[in-house]
Amino acid sequence: MPQIQIGPDAAAVGAAVAGRIVDDLTTALRGGRRFVLGCPGGRTPVSTYHALAALAAARELDLSGLVIAMMDDYVVPDGTSWRNVDGDAHYSCRRFARVEIQGVLNRVLPTDRWVRDEHVWFPDPKDPAAYEERIADAGGIDCFLLASGAGDGHVAFNPPGSPVDSLTRIVRLGEQTRRDNLATFPGFGGLDDVPTHGVTIGIGTIVRHSASAPMILLGADKRHAYTRLTTGEGYDPEWPATVYRLVPPAMLYADRAAAGESPDREQR
Repeated sequence: MPQIQIGPDAAAVGAAVAGRIVDDLTTALRGGRRFVLGCPGGRTPVSTYHALAALAAARELDLSGLVIAMMDDYVVPDGTSWRNVDGDAHYSCRRFARVEIQGVLNRVLPTDRWVRDEHVWFPDPKDPAAYEERIADAGGIDCFLLASGAGDGHVAFNPPGSPVDSLTRIVRLGEQTRRDNLATFPGFGGLDDVPTHGVTIGIGTIVRHSASAPMILLGADKRHAYTRLTTGEGYDPEWPATVYRLVPPAMLYADRAAAGESPDREQR
């Protein structure tokens, strides 16, 4: 059964998740070992990144040994292959990593303790399989933060029906996934503006390589996701975010809005 923690709001949830990460992060970095943090883009993990930055500043951590391994990005056709979308586009995961993760962490630290540019990793749409090798060569992901699509349970860009052994690859985005991303990236003018394909880690990538994989759910629009993720057992390919149950200890963090709980109940 998953361990479920419910906080009053996004800030509290972010602080709880960051607090769970930071002890292992501190031990690794101070021992001279690289720490690999798997990261999604979008709204859900933002409070966690800010809380992690606050803890890094308070503990005077040197984050030059921290690796940010992003889980996906939008792609567009490039001849017979694929390429990433413009890195400055408002919906680019590369822009998100630079501004919302690396930028947030670095601005609280002196420059010699910054997350290095070469330590921000992305899957390559021209050679997706290379990401599996890169992660394996690094010793795996110490902590992979996960978030669930509100409407179809996608995790990263893995659509419903993704097999449990799927690896990093190019996928066609489901229509519900694209609709979910209209809320995530309000700069889109409509569904036609949302790319139809992405490069993504697979379900098997998460299971094979993650030492921990906490799931985060925030907001009333995630209530259905909360129900799907807290009922049943094992991996359900029709709701890919259930992969978090395969990485022990299975942990789920939600705010009260997502859990639909009364204000006087914070956790169980």
